[in-house]
Amino acid sequence: MSRWFSRNLIRIYTGAALLFILLPIFYTIAFSFNDTEKRNISWQGFTIRAWLNPCEPIGICEALGNSFKVGITATVVATILGTMIAFALGRYDFKGRGTTNLLIFLPMATPEVVLGASLLSMFINVGLGTGLIPVIISHIMFCISFVVVTVKARIASLDPKLEEAARDLYANEWETFRRITLPLVAPGIAAAALLAFALSFDDFIITNFNSGTVDTFPEYVWTAALRGVPPQANVIGTMMFIIALVLVFAGQIFTKKREAKK
Repeated sequence: MSRWFSRNLIRIYTGAALLFILLPIFYTIAFSFNDTEKRNISWQGFTIRAWLNPCEPIGICEALGNSFKVGITATVVATILGTMIAFALGRYDFKGRGTTNLLIFLPMATPEVVLGASLLSMFINVGLGTGLIPVIISHIMFCISFVVVTVKARIASLDPKLEEAARDLYANEWETFRRITLPLVAPGIAAAALLAFALSFDDFIITNFNSGTVDTFPEYVWTAALRGVPPQANVIGTMMFIIALVLVFAGQIFTKKREAKK
């Protein structure tokens, strides 16, 4: 018994860790089928009513739509700006490069409570106030740091000989970038975009400081928790989890197909 335990110790640890990580997700999926109206805490019975009417609670789909608006806009802008910054920091040596690297990490290291309160003060001082636009600007700001770090790591792993070979074959700078550099960096850019969207969609603290009367999905769940989270919130959470899984599997299949073609 002890020999079997020692041989399978790493598997036991791995299984326990995965169970610890996935247990809240299993809970969310299971309680999306709970037969209750508001207080989705204890199991009352199986039903698919919440799946048939995911927008039944007033405001839940509006809050979800706001989260998508903020998340998609912040992801697109942060990915474009962050990718350009990553290329500048990863490829070029210029005055102030070290300071720029330090400043890029500051939003990641700053507590979100401090960051949210500071952004609120800034928006009020410039007359922007609170609402959807300040939330989008806030999300772009803190997502850029994660995009830069992710894309920069991909750029650092590139083999410069591939670009040199393209130039030896009379490709100009734009052709080299379009045909060699960009396809090689594309997986890092895609990973950075997915990370930025996840961070933006999931954010509560900074959003709560700057949203005013506009609700996002995390804010709706927090407000609903005071009187009982409806099962429709679990339904939406489950659907987001399924979408994330589909994107991950699609990315894996696409990568394997590309490697097979090579």
